Amino acid sequence: MLLKVIIILLFIGVLISLSSALVFLMKDVGNPGKRTLYALGIRITLAACLIATVIYGFYTGQLSSKAPWDRQLHPENVIQKTRPEN
Repeated sequence: MLLKVIIILLFIGVLISLSSALVFLMKDVGNPGKRTLYALGIRITLAACLIATVIYGFYTGQLSSKAPWDRQLHPENVIQKTRPEN
């Protein structure tokens, strides 16, 4: 459960950083400030942490996919169809 909370917080941080970079881009027209670059750098760092956290979650088994097309990857979850004997 803690891993999912961390993923949600990182995702919200990416969105906040992206929106603040947009605000800085609109406000700093013609200003040589680097606030936009710093905000985008923070977004890239948060996005890399988010991807690493998701990969860690799948690797350790704390996260899993319940999509119907992933059943073939987990044979223990597939219902075996038996043929009737003649």
